[in-house]
Amino acid sequence: MSHGPAGGVEPQPLYAARIPIFPRRVHGWFRNLKWWILAVTLGIYYITPWIRWDRGPNLPDQAVLVDLANRRFYFFWIEIWPQEFYYVAGLLIMAGLGLFLFTSALGRVWCGYTCPQTVWTDLFILVERWIEGDRNARIRLLRQKWDGRKTRLRLTKWTVWALIGLATGGAWVFYFADAPTLAHDLVTGAAHPVAYISVALLTATTFTFGGFMREQICIYMCPWPRIQAAMMDENTLTVSYREWRGEPRGKKHENTTGDCIDCMGCVNVCPMGIDIRNGQQLECITCALCVDACDEVMDRIGKPRGLIDYVTLADDEAAAKGAPTPPVWTRIVRPRTLLYTTLWAGIGVAMVVTLALRSSVDLTVAHDRNPLFVTLSSGAIRNGYTVKIANRHGDTRRYVLGVQSALPLDLQVQGEDGRLIEVGPDQIREIRVFVSAEPGAGVTGDVPMEVWVAEQDSPARARTMSFFKGPDA
Repeated sequence: MSHGPAGGVEPQPLYAARIPIFPRRVHGWFRNLKWWILAVTLGIYYITPWIRWDRGPNLPDQAVLVDLANRRFYFFWIEIWPQEFYYVAGLLIMAGLGLFLFTSALGRVWCGYTCPQTVWTDLFILVERWIEGDRNARIRLLRQKWDGRKTRLRLTKWTVWALIGLATGGAWVFYFADAPTLAHDLVTGAAHPVAYISVALLTATTFTFGGFMREQICIYMCPWPRIQAAMMDENTLTVSYREWRGEPRGKKHENTTGDCIDCMGCVNVCPMGIDIRNGQQLECITCALCVDACDEVMDRIGKPRGLIDYVTLADDEAAAKGAPTPPVWTRIVRPRTLLYTTLWAGIGVAMVVTLALRSSVDLTVAHDRNPLFVTLSSGAIRNGYTVKIANRHGDTRRYVLGVQSALPLDLQVQGEDGRLIEVGPDQIREIRVFVSAEPGAGVTGDVPMEVWVAEQDSPARARTMSFFKGPDA
């Protein structure tokens, strides 16, 4: 807060106008790691929709497909049905626990290496550097007046950015339909308007977020920088400046006691535009490019590396006092990270086991709401049910439907001779079923019963509990 002319308190703005940041090119271990991660993640994103997976003649052959029209999710040999959404919930929980695990152990490594905003921003900066030059050249270009050269460079850069955005939006929609077919339809103008709208929106957001907003997304739009404070403690590895070693700063020839020569290398390579020497900051995504820049300078002036490094606050304080520090692995393997790992692995194992043991047939039974039962002219009591049989095979299967209860009950399938039901490949068939109790069976209230379905010529079987309803005693 600052004081206004009348002595009142003038509120500070919640949003600061963006000052363009032009990171300098840097070489080193962490920069190379980021290049590899960028290549792998973008490769997975762009290539995955084109991978084929043979599931039989009646099923889609796209390895990864979110089939909204038929309400299916295909992932190689796994097929998730709508009633199995708990698998998707399990994956989301595992993703959350994974973020908690890596943040508590290694700080914001997700933000610095694999977050889509980071990956695409890295790619956009690479394109910008190829076209306009390194940091100083881009700063000069920003400051100079618009002329033919500046217009040509900017239009070239924006065109490449737009093409990257278009490829990004195009790849996304391919996950929701057969990729070759949709690509042909998009080019010929035969695709559904929703596809064109989705591609346009993703192209625009990728172009804007990666090209112009960049670090503003992390600072103002992403909630994770705020959440991470609860995930980190004094034993979390994070990028830090060893102040006890670097201060006081000074030029090399000044014979100061600190190793930091105030070259500003760490600031010039930072994609967030911060100075890591000012301590932990919300904007820091722990990409460690400042580590590479500082190590490069330390090599040149003959000082040991690690002035800026991945270090825990506890170890940094101990090193400042001259005390020995434990091995790094002891900071990663500790009760909190072990708890997250156990929960994460437990959910994963449970999902794998249930997938391996799930039946190829599924059954749901819904009792009629009104009327709950009818009394026939013969005195028999009849209940109506809606039964759904799911065939998870790639070919047509036949199933036998039955009922079991403490009372003698008779089951009839509407429109079928007998209890043999045919269900098409990878389909859910809905049928009407009537269950009757003979006169004098003594049906009162709710009578538990088990409805079962068994695949003909196969041990596959499913069952569910329901109730046969009669008049109250």
